[in-house]
Amino acid sequence: MRRDFYIRIFAFVCIVFGLAVASIRLSGQTASAGAERFETGAGVHETHARWESPFHLPETSELSPQRERVVPPQPTRSSFMASWQPVSGANGYLLDVSKSNTFDSYVDGYHDLDVGDATGRVVTGLNRGTTYYYRVRAYDVTGLGGYMETTSSTTESTTGLTIHATFDSSITNNTNAAAIEAMITRAISLHESLFSDPITIEIRFRYSTTGPDGTPLPMGTLARTDFVIYQISWSTYINALRADATTSNDTQANASLRGTTLSPNVQPSGAAGRAVGLNTPPAMFADGTVGQGGPYDGIVTLNSSVPYQFSRPPSASSFDAQRSTEHEVDEAIGLGSHLGGNGSDLRPQDLFSWSAAGDRNITTSGTRYFSINGGVTNIVNFSQDTNGDLGDWLSADCPQTHPYVQNAFACSGQYSDISATSPEGINLDVVGYDLVQAPPPTPTPTPRPTSTPTGPPIVSTSPATNVSNFSATLNGTVNPNGLGTAVYFEYGTTTNYGSSTATQNYSGSTTQNVFANVSNLSAGATYHFRIVGSNFAGTTYGADSTFITPAARAVVADFNGDSTPDLLVQSTSLRQTVALYLSNNVVIGAAVGLTLPAGWSLGGAADFNGDGDADYAVFNFATGQTVIVYLSGLTVVGAAFGPSLSPGWELVGTGDFNADGHPDYVVYKPSTGETAIWHLNNNVFLSATTGPPLPSGWNLVGVADFNSDGHPDFALFNSVTGETLIGYLSEGTVVGAAFGPTIPVSWPLVATADFNQDGYPDYLVYNPVTGEIAIAYLNNNVLVGAALGPTLPAGWSLIGQ
Repeated sequence: MRRDFYIRIFAFVCIVFGLAVASIRLSGQTASAGAERFETGAGVHETHARWESPFHLPETSELSPQRERVVPPQPTRSSFMASWQPVSGANGYLLDVSKSNTFDSYVDGYHDLDVGDATGRVVTGLNRGTTYYYRVRAYDVTGLGGYMETTSSTTESTTGLTIHATFDSSITNNTNAAAIEAMITRAISLHESLFSDPITIEIRFRYSTTGPDGTPLPMGTLARTDFVIYQISWSTYINALRADATTSNDTQANASLRGTTLSPNVQPSGAAGRAVGLNTPPAMFADGTVGQGGPYDGIVTLNSSVPYQFSRPPSASSFDAQRSTEHEVDEAIGLGSHLGGNGSDLRPQDLFSWSAAGDRNITTSGTRYFSINGGVTNIVNFSQDTNGDLGDWLSADCPQTHPYVQNAFACSGQYSDISATSPEGINLDVVGYDLVQAPPPTPTPTPRPTSTPTGPPIVSTSPATNVSNFSATLNGTVNPNGLGTAVYFEYGTTTNYGSSTATQNYSGSTTQNVFANVSNLSAGATYHFRIVGSNFAGTTYGADSTFITPAARAVVADFNGDSTPDLLVQSTSLRQTVALYLSNNVVIGAAVGLTLPAGWSLGGAADFNGDGDADYAVFNFATGQTVIVYLSGLTVVGAAFGPSLSPGWELVGTGDFNADGHPDYVVYKPSTGETAIWHLNNNVFLSATTGPPLPSGWNLVGVADFNSDGHPDFALFNSVTGETLIGYLSEGTVVGAAFGPTIPVSWPLVATADFNQDGYPDYLVYNPVTGEIAIAYLNNNVLVGAALGPTLPAGWSLIGQ
């Protein structure tokens, strides 16, 4: 994070106080009507991220992340989050907010407010300790629906600091509007809970690739803050700061200010000036310019081209949006150094910058650190890296041992919060904000019957069930611990997950089962998942668990004796098989085949008994048993048991590897990547050859002679990357390898055969969502053409389920 703090405007914009500003004086403001004039200006602060990879190029265009899950934050002193369940088919929602449950009047701006298709909205600009009512109605292309149930929410009743958020249209019109607003509200809640100053701070929040004035943010910018600053004489500011002392931190810090004047003036932000009783009102407009009547103390912009995550914990490749928001709010309300700017007047933070006990340092040379007792105790070092923020903390390379909110460089995958004892909390305390004081001990109460305890939910991840090629059931348990709890599962091909199921709501204080069905998975992939439970007391994560989806393999053989490969498809509900007779990619006929018994799946097709007709090789995964079903065309004429496989092994293909005229089994153990070739004579096991182990993430999909050397080769597919690989074999020994074409992961490679009869096997790919089939024509490993094949009707699949 690099500070580009500078005084962008320092014209003599004299804000005349007294009656001229009485209408914008904020709660708790105590300055007299005759307060002196102060010059005002605008400060700009940009923060940059430290990318962990030296080859990472930051984005400059807005990202389009998936819509994130929203856990409503607790109400603040001036806001709450309205949330509701989605309505099927709705295009959007209209929101009403009122102080009355009869809705005979409305909060300004919240009558039929169109919030788009979001299912939550933070309502801001409210009164402390007040109950509000809200209702929502959905609309679609046919018109408006009826009102949903009226819901109430009460703003925080305690007195203290109030931060009033205004959300720019760059947030309210965003797909993740509800998640962004909820995240900002959580950040605001932390600041409000820490400080008791009876003032209101006005901040506008944006999510954009430009600054408030429309200028593109420089490449690599993580976030930006535009804020109002005031030029106040040394004596005026120091006297106000000393008079505002309320904590032991303040007492120590003020004692270190004895001595000569350090600069003619001090430049606090407008909010920090009000925190010490000075009349420094908001003065910034929405475009970042400053002048009398400007409604904001500052504008915070999160760069929408940055891979932010609005919920926690962030993935390893995402930046924590709440940490960045807390950092920028700190800047807007008072933190920051004059270093890196174009003037010599100090900012309040500079008053407590030391290099040793008794030795101040407010330069970019040597060491600087934050201390409140004259340099005796080093609380945290300031950054002296001119590529970073000179008012922020010195920070290590990523990942950081102490990823403080105000570290000069942020790391992806890490997060932290401001607290009363963090360097940020202490610094804000000594520059004028008042940390909430702990209440005095209370007498031990008379024992009473205990109530049901409440707390964060207790969750546990259970094994997945019903795992098939493209779907699975995720399982877990939750004890809501006496609070309404939102529960969902996170899942994906890494422990960063990346996908999540719909939220389910639970209540009570008992352990309850939770499950969710997931579909559109990649076949042949290892999936990680965990259960997540959230309530007002906190968020709890279950342990990571894994399951492996079976690889997608289709059965291709010549079933009608015309020497061209045909497809075998199955009814997903009845387990009926049907052969689609092909001429290249065109269906020329069809015939009904065997109905597979439950528990059995097709492992391949080949002429095992040498009668000129392809036969089925079927496999029972539970028992390891194999059976060869002898066919004439598609008519069953006999069957015989083949060799049985050991637990964990699968029959995945057939081919004549030892050139004896009899097809052999190819068997595979997904958990280890081991392969083997079992040489057969008809259904009789003769011998076995250890095949090549498959690399992690790769699945054996087809067997064919790609390089025309008379030996079958392996065709491998990576269901996560879409890459294909041909392993050239000689009787089971690898003699070479070459990458084939990369294909979309939504169209997995499922079989190989010579469809266009040019002497080279081709790829058969299949979209399980649409039922579409396509052929990629190859010359060895090189793609030379492609054609669409038939599209399967609903209820039929090219893959055995």
